[in-house]
Formats: sequence, structure tokens, C-alpha cells
Amino acid sequence: MKKYSLIYKAAICTFLVSATLSSCTKDFEEINTDPEASPTIKPALVFTKAQYDGAKNNLNQLLGTMQYTTSFNDVAGWGSKYVASQSPQSFVVFANAYQQEINEITLVINAVKDDPEKINLLATARIWRAYCFSRITDLYGDIPYSGAAKGFTNKNYTPAYDPQKSIYLDLLKELEESATSLNASRPTFGGADLVYAGNTIQWKKFAYSLMLRLGMRMTKVDIGLAEAWVKKAIAGGVITDDTDIAKMTYLSQGQDINKNPIALSLFSQDYVKADGKSNPEGGKYQDTFIAHMKNNKDPRLGILSVVYVNGVADTSLAIQKGMPATFSSKPADFVTYSEPHQKTVLAQGGAKLLYSTAESNFLLAEANLRGWYSAQSASALYEAGIKAAMKQWAIIAPGDGLISDLQINTYIKYHPFNTGGSFDDKMKQIYTEFWLAAFPDAQEAFASYRRTGYPALVPVMYVGSATGGKIFRRMLYPTSEQNLNRASLEAAIARQGPDEFLTRIWWDKL
Repeated sequence: MKKYSLIYKAAICTFLVSATLSSCTKDFEEINTDPEASPTIKPALVFTKAQYDGAKNNLNQLLGTMQYTTSFNDVAGWGSKYVASQSPQSFVVFANAYQQEINEITLVINAVKDDPEKINLLATARIWRAYCFSRITDLYGDIPYSGAAKGFTNKNYTPAYDPQKSIYLDLLKELEESATSLNASRPTFGGADLVYAGNTIQWKKFAYSLMLRLGMRMTKVDIGLAEAWVKKAIAGGVITDDTDIAKMTYLSQGQDINKNPIALSLFSQDYVKADGKSNPEGGKYQDTFIAHMKNNKDPRLGILSVVYVNGVADTSLAIQKGMPATFSSKPADFVTYSEPHQKTVLAQGGAKLLYSTAESNFLLAEANLRGWYSAQSASALYEAGIKAAMKQWAIIAPGDGLISDLQINTYIKYHPFNTGGSFDDKMKQIYTEFWLAAFPDAQEAFASYRRTGYPALVPVMYVGSATGGKIFRRMLYPTSEQNLNRASLEAAIARQGPDEFLTRIWWDKL
């Protein structure tokens, strides 16, 4: 409204020029300058905003798809039930990304790229851009990439969709170039960097860890390419210590942007009253997730899950129970089902892990199985992954997420690595544990599941399914693209396949 009112003032000024020329020209520049805007961007401030937006842009409905949570409500239960009428929920990450974190981080890059003194600012912005784009392309496949965010600079409002293979190769190049250009003697974003506070050594490890993640993504589609990039990532140095975990820290008070986005979403939609029965969206943990932890005596169950007994949260193992995804109405015993713990999973001041030590260990375990890494055994890496996955809850929720060494070692004792098993047996062990470790980052679990097939989830059969009772392979493009960027969208569909949930993206091959 402010913009149009200023234009209106300018028009009136022009119309009355003969009568009031001096007064109009005197105030014209002031009238047409937004007092709340700056003519030049502040890279540090925009970088902070890009980090907030990139970290919060999650498709949380995938918590249901990965069978962590569910609901008897068709709308809230779309991720676990695949209800066709709720398909537009799949648009959200794509729809938000370009107007928020992608535009923002591109502004930062353009502002610092020509100044050699700002090499660290450029490198960290490129790494963050690679992280954000990798999350988008892993959900949708082909997306606008090379031509994205050029509306301001090139007046390109209909960017082409790049093939996912091209996107991946460029993301890997960006990570390599950025990692090698980081220089500890040059200025950084400092406190404006919410992930590492400008620590160039840690940003380098994050870059190589993302390279490891993306390299492993390609094992089904191009094993040679996967091997080359995985080995390069390992040689560069990946995250293997909890002090280097890539994470966003949040506050439990204040504006919502400062709160853990997954915890905030779950809490505000369903668990505000914390009584086990007044959940507006009908959410609970899904039976697959709870049964697995309960049957395996997983010590995480006691810190992640509660059942409300007479209005009091109870973490006792014996009473934890997941709700089936097949319910279409609220069951009479709704209160008896497990739901997220207010002090850990729903802690709005808790950290959000972007890349964990556990992930590195599990990926390195696979690299060992493939003969790409020999410094540690697959068994040792598997155990290290479990330990890190359990200890990370004390990082997410200090004080309330602590699991003792005795509990961890006991779990490992009764879940030893199957050194005598087949390659597939070992992959099943590694990536079932990764599924547990990834929670609540369902997007990363979803990507890992599509690549490895683990955990071996049984699809939910529900009336009105958009997939015929099969688990999603990708998400749908926003319908707005049909109106605003139709030619580019149609070219992508012709190349990749139908814009459907079961169309496989480039790296997700049978």
C-alpha cells in the first residue's frame, strides 16, 4: 500500500506542476524514498535471514510419510495417508524457497562476490545456497536453478528448470570451490552466522559433509560418479565430532522466527494443551515408530515420547503405544496413544540439526562396505553412528535429552553389527538406524529411504489415496507454475516424467 500511495503522490505532484512547481520538486525525492528501506543491502543481515528461512523451510508432513507420526484427520494426516485431496500440501517447500532463502542468499552472493576481502562471506553463502537447493531438488527433481533468482538482475521471470543431474554436478562444484577458498585470515560474517559464527574450519567440514551426502545420493544412478565425490569429501574432512555439528540454535521466547521451526509447527498445531486428548489436528506418534523403539528397548523412547495419564505426561516404556495411520475418526482411546515430549521434540528453544555426526558415521560405514573408505571398520562406524544419534538429543535439548553411556552401550550390545551378513543385510542395519537418528528431520529420512529402501516401511492403504497405497517418490510442483512459468514447467515434465507423486527423480532409480 505504501508503494502505491507514493506513486499517487508523485502523479498529483506532476498534475499540479504549474501551480506548485517549487514545493513539488522540493519534496519529490523525499516523498518517493521509503524510509524503512535501504538502497543497498547489508549482506550480514540478509545472510542471517537466509539461514533462518532455509532452516525452517521443511515439508513437515513427511513425518507421517516416514511413519514417525500420523493423525485420524485426513488433512493433518496427508503425509501418512497420501490423501489425494490434500496434494497441494506438497507444494510448500518449492513455493516458499524462491521468494525467501534462494532470493536472499543470491542477494548476498551478488553483494560480496567482487570483493576479494569478502572471500569467506562468498564461500559460506555459496555453501548455504548449496544446502538450500539440495533440499529443494531432492523433493521435486528438476527445478529452476541456474536461472533462479534473476528477476531483479536479469528480468528473468520464467527460469528454465535444470535437469537434476546438472544441478547435482554444479552443487558439488560449488561445495568444492567454496571449501577450498575459505581463508581463516579473512573477515567472516561473525555473529551474523547462526550456524558456525564465522568459523571457517567448521564451514569447510560442513561443505565436505554435504558433498558426502550428495555423493552417496548418486549410488543408484552413477556409481562411478558417487565413488569419486565420496572419496573427495572424505579426503577433504567431514564432520566426525559433535563440536562440529551443523545446527541452528533457537529461543523459546520472542518472535516465531527465533523458535525451532519443527517444534513450533508441531506444538502450535496439535500439542498446546499437553493433555493427550485436546489435539486439534488429531496427531500422535505412528505405531511403526513407537513399536520399533519399544520392541528394541531403545532408550530414546523415554525422552521422545509420552502418554498422558490423568493429564500427567508419563514416559514409562510399558504404556507407550503408536496410533495406526488407518484411522479416519478419533478413536475412543485416543488419549492412550503416544505423542511428542514437550521438553525435547517440542522444545521451541531446542537446536535443529542440519548435519549430524551420526549421519557422517552411517555414510562412512556404507563407504567402507563399498570399499571406498578403510580407515575404520563398518562395524566401528555403525556403533559410532548409534552413539552419536543418541547423544545428539542432549545437544538438541540440554538437560532433558540426556541418554547415559550405560544405556547406549547396552543398546549396542544387543544390536551388534551383522559382520557376517550380506551387503543388503548391513545396509538394512545402517539405514534403519539412520531413520531413527534423522528424526525429526523427515526430509532427510525421506531422501535416504528412497535411495536405500530402508527402513523397510509398509505403505499405508487408505481410501482416497493419491498413490494407490504406495509411498511417495517426489512432491508435486505448485499449480502457480502452470500459470506463471508454463513453458519451462512443461519442458521439465517432458524430460523427467509426469508431475506425479510416483515419478522417480534422477538419482532415485530402481
